Amino acid sequence: MSSMATDLMYALREVPGKGKGLIATRKIPMGTRILSEEPIIRVPEAAPDTLTLRTSINQQVDALTPDQRQALLSMHNIHDDDAASRYLGIIRANALPFGDCEREAGIFVNACRINHDCDNNAQRSWNENINRHTVHAKRDIENGEEITIFYLGVLNNRKTRQEALRSKFRFTCMCRLCSLPPDQSQENDRKLSEILTLDGLIGRDGMMGILSAPLRKLRYVDQQIRLYNELGPNDNGLPRAFIDAAQIAITHGDLARARNFAKRAVLGWIVLEGDDGPQVLQYSALTQDPSKHELYGTTMKWKTAIDNIPVGLDSEDFDDWLWRRDKPKKPGQPVDLRNRTTFPCFNDLPDENDVDLEFYASSDGFTYRPHRHWLFLAEIVDFATLVRLQMDVKDVEGMTIPLFFYTIDRGDELAPSQVQKGYTIAILYAERHAFMFSEPGIRLEEPKNFKACQRTGWNDKGHKADCKLLRDTDLKGLFSLDWDNFEGHVQFPLKTATN
Repeated sequence: MSSMATDLMYALREVPGKGKGLIATRKIPMGTRILSEEPIIRVPEAAPDTLTLRTSINQQVDALTPDQRQALLSMHNIHDDDAASRYLGIIRANALPFGDCEREAGIFVNACRINHDCDNNAQRSWNENINRHTVHAKRDIENGEEITIFYLGVLNNRKTRQEALRSKFRFTCMCRLCSLPPDQSQENDRKLSEILTLDGLIGRDGMMGILSAPLRKLRYVDQQIRLYNELGPNDNGLPRAFIDAAQIAITHGDLARARNFAKRAVLGWIVLEGDDGPQVLQYSALTQDPSKHELYGTTMKWKTAIDNIPVGLDSEDFDDWLWRRDKPKKPGQPVDLRNRTTFPCFNDLPDENDVDLEFYASSDGFTYRPHRHWLFLAEIVDFATLVRLQMDVKDVEGMTIPLFFYTIDRGDELAPSQVQKGYTIAILYAERHAFMFSEPGIRLEEPKNFKACQRTGWNDKGHKADCKLLRDTDLKGLFSLDWDNFEGHVQFPLKTATN
């Protein structure tokens, strides 16, 4: 439950370099509703300057009380307008967006006095249930600390933020985030850029993406939430990310995880908008029975009962269960062929035309390289040679996809004895390729990334599958390779600890 203010927790005071702002007059705990108010003037957001707009503003100003009019006229006007345009200039400089999809903007006596900070300690939102603009403490705000909100829509990199603030509000932000040393600022920008990239990857392909590659989508959300938590507490993107995770779980019948994700989302929104907020009321039902969601049962691939939650786990192990994380291999521990991070199915492979942050990383935001190794395993279902060798192979999920050899010798590097139905193939650093003449598959260009194994049953349950591959000298090295640490590409034959 968000706590409510019984008296004013702030005062309007001078803030060095900012003019006036709201200062906390006592400690404000995280989640407290600092203020709740209706607009005294409302206009369409980003409306052009027309006679109709000016007439509407003048009529609304005429209807204000003397105190409201004085509050309006005391607000800063950054636009060089003549006296006749004074009201319009004040509104352009101070109005806050609100309403359905923030299509309106309004003047609020107190909320419009709150200054901007890229590392804001309060969150503004429009509560359509009470038709009021609310501001909540994102974290504990100390007595004497300035209350701040974020003026822009998306927390982007420093350069983009600075340009947007100068263009729209005509000031240069000097907040803690914008004043970081260059190396720290670059690292912060990298994380923000990665969050936005992940957001695009999560939404890409819509429902088809959730259906075809749910584990990959879930890993994107997992990484996005880790980045949010590294940047600071209670970012307003966190609850939405948890809802993304809940919808992935719901789609595949995983009620236990779906309810847990929904609970985390609702708890986040309670902090940011209060327990009567629109998002809280909308998604609270999922915390009780996620099977009521329209996506439930689209597939039952991950089916769990709502109370099928492990007990006795510490927080780290519980999160590993929640996010379906594969346990990292310990030094000296043989690799597990059932690890879907290291040995992904086809739908979980990176797309060759995209930068998939599940597989690639960047230190500067421009150049990317793998941050780990991965190996695609499949079984030969059929094969043929026309212009080049083509195989139909079946992955660990039972999906059959085409594999075309675009090597220099077009597949002739392989001896006929290696190309047999039922044999295992292994491809290092495989990526999904969209063929113009075929269904999506794999385009192989480097023959040393490919190995055909004269063993069947690689997807058997138990340790026997590992033992069968251990008999192949070229593949023994995959059991000792440090798959999670990339220091350069490896090729077949893989080196073992003894060679």
